[in-house]
Amino acid sequence: MRHILTYLKPYRVRIAIGLSIKMLGTLAELLLPVLLTAILNEAIGALDIGRVILLGSLMIGCAAVACAGNIIANRMAARTSMEFSRAVRRELFHKTLYLSAHDADAFTVPSLESRITTDTYNVHNFVSMVQRMGVRAPILFVGGMAISFALDAHLALVMLVTLPFIFVIVLTISRKSVPMYRQVQTSVDRMVRVVREDAMGIRVIKALSKNEFENRRYDGTNRALCADERRAGTVTGIINPVMTLLMNLGITAVIAVSAVRVAEDSSSAATVIAFVQYFTLISNAMLALSRMFVMYTRSSASARRISEVLLTPEGRSIEQRSTPDAQAYVAMSHVTFSYLGKQPDVSDVTFALPRGGTLGVIGATGSGKTTLVRLLLRMYDADEGCVTLGGRAIHTYTRDELSAMFGVAQQNDFLYADTIEENIRFGRDLTHEQVEWAAKVAQAHDFILATEGGYEHQLTPKGTNLSGGQKQRLLIARAIAARPQILILDDSSSALDYKTDAALRRALTEQMADSTVITVAQRVSSVKHCDVILVLDRGRVIGRGRHEELLVSCPEYREIADSQMGGAFVE
Repeated sequence: MRHILTYLKPYRVRIAIGLSIKMLGTLAELLLPVLLTAILNEAIGALDIGRVILLGSLMIGCAAVACAGNIIANRMAARTSMEFSRAVRRELFHKTLYLSAHDADAFTVPSLESRITTDTYNVHNFVSMVQRMGVRAPILFVGGMAISFALDAHLALVMLVTLPFIFVIVLTISRKSVPMYRQVQTSVDRMVRVVREDAMGIRVIKALSKNEFENRRYDGTNRALCADERRAGTVTGIINPVMTLLMNLGITAVIAVSAVRVAEDSSSAATVIAFVQYFTLISNAMLALSRMFVMYTRSSASARRISEVLLTPEGRSIEQRSTPDAQAYVAMSHVTFSYLGKQPDVSDVTFALPRGGTLGVIGATGSGKTTLVRLLLRMYDADEGCVTLGGRAIHTYTRDELSAMFGVAQQNDFLYADTIEENIRFGRDLTHEQVEWAAKVAQAHDFILATEGGYEHQLTPKGTNLSGGQKQRLLIARAIAARPQILILDDSSSALDYKTDAALRRALTEQMADSTVITVAQRVSSVKHCDVILVLDRGRVIGRGRHEELLVSCPEYREIADSQMGGAFVE
């Protein structure tokens, strides 16, 4: 919580002003029972109508100050908490985008989503409540107790007896409820994950008629969340009724003792009336404080989850374990990597590629092809060996430098709800001519012109109004639009027919001769013209060379080639 509250520093002046106004209004509210006692004891007893009018006017003025002060302070508190939570969400979202892939895997995407939404909402509510009640409740409590002792110390002591019991109950319940609310947020993460998976796979679910199965799966996570919330709510829900019981017992005891004192002429009826009013104010203050404690337990768990993301380092420093190949433009030297730190996902991979060269990577599903791409993009750092670009170890580049060097098209990348042109431009400072050139190279220009509106044609989220091949061609156009130094095509032409795939490869060869191209594919036709082809199997390089060489030296590659159109390829 301490780290999250640092985001309130820019608003400290406004908070101080709001709290001062709240304090003024609360003090004015505290004067009302005193003025009422003065009217009953002095003005009415002396039949002094002028004094009654004067004191009554003061009561109206105090009530007006209390009302206006609370309204103004509450509006300022709402604005401050809104801007505070917006700043936290903005920083949290920014941090989420720059998390390493390893850290994002550790947090999980559903958990990151719930931290940005549910957790920031909980913290927002707590900050808002503290500003509205954090000053008022303590002033009402302390001020009410002080005035009560001044009015009648004996009655005040009777009331004071209940406070230690209330304090112990609130403290005990708060300690128990914090871990319970952390468990609630974990259950929220699980439910968000199920919803996210179902939303992404809705077509498969409908195609296989698994609606009821997914309903049962969601219902299980929903019931688990409800059970966790019920346990946490049951514990924190004890506070209010127990406090109400204790406060009612206290006020009953006060009335009983006051009746005796009034009968003995040790106190007056007006004092008892004022005392009951102060006791009511103190009771409300205690209830407000208890609600703040309940809110704190929930927001404390949320603040800790938010801080875990915000305080995560953006990258880990690694040592260069191998000597980079200064002659190569893109190279890996004895690279080994494991996602979970157990079984290597790629092992002892070495290759060197000159500027403008082409590399093909082929292998069965799960052989480690995409993992190599992720290491080249530094989504992950190699456990052993080194990755170099332009003779420099990859970890010496900044994220912006790496992003400027690469153009990447993946098989299942995303398209968003905007025009075709904006999806290709992707927020970059590119002209329409550059966008159109990229579309022509990617063999997308003709089908774009055939759509209604051409490049201004509006896409639906995820590009669901396009075919698989059309989406892949747009993604390739996006990757090449800025003419990157290194182009990575990660199984990005799997939905293209052989003729279109061959035309795409010819266009890339002609139009992007200066770019270093790395093609990851399962089709031999997509990589057969590459300068170097790596054949992967279970993360290891089992074949290396040109197409003709691998047909002779690598049985696995020859088997793949023979199984695809009998070894004949569309040129």
